[in-house]
Amino acid sequence: MAEPRWALTARLVERRVIGIVRAPSPDAAVEAGTRLTAADVTAVEISLSTPGALSAVTALRAAAPPGALVGAGTVLDASQAVLAIQAGARFLVCPSLSREVIRAAHRHGVPVAAGASTPTEIVTALEEGADLVKLFPASQSSPRVLRDVLQALPHAPLVPTGGVTIRTASEWIAAGAVAVGMGGELTRAAPADVRAFLSALTSLAP
Repeated sequence: MAEPRWALTARLVERRVIGIVRAPSPDAAVEAGTRLTAADVTAVEISLSTPGALSAVTALRAAAPPGALVGAGTVLDASQAVLAIQAGARFLVCPSLSREVIRAAHRHGVPVAAGASTPTEIVTALEEGADLVKLFPASQSSPRVLRDVLQALPHAPLVPTGGVTIRTASEWIAAGAVAVGMGGELTRAAPADVRAFLSALTSLAP
């Protein structure tokens, strides 16, 4: 029996980090994704801006340890959504709010983190059925702003992405983010440092 979408969503944010892989080739993407999953990052997205991204999704899913979730990021339309799911993506991430991506993914039981940058966009994303809301770019916001937004929208499952660092990730989680999205800095870190970082994040109170 297929894992329900709500369960996939819960597992996506369980370790508080979604690893983001952008690479110059599919082989480099699989190598980076494998390093992340080996360091216990259990949710990894491969950006569709990576050449051969769909083949990388398939290969990484085959290589990842049991329990790891491999997804696709930078998904812009329904066609990309379906192709990514057919390649094995267990979740999708959009840089903006795409209703057609949400609908296509949900037809296949796959959760979506839809991009938003304002309270209006966050509410719209939730109304359209987004399972998570990617606060993007986080570099144009701050944990203080996120905390203020959650005063008005305490139910919003926000995932700040774009400019989040190992140093600042805990501030976003402490402000109320359900997880953070992180790319290059995470993929470049030593496995032991990644594991210590994950342990620190997951020890924070929900």
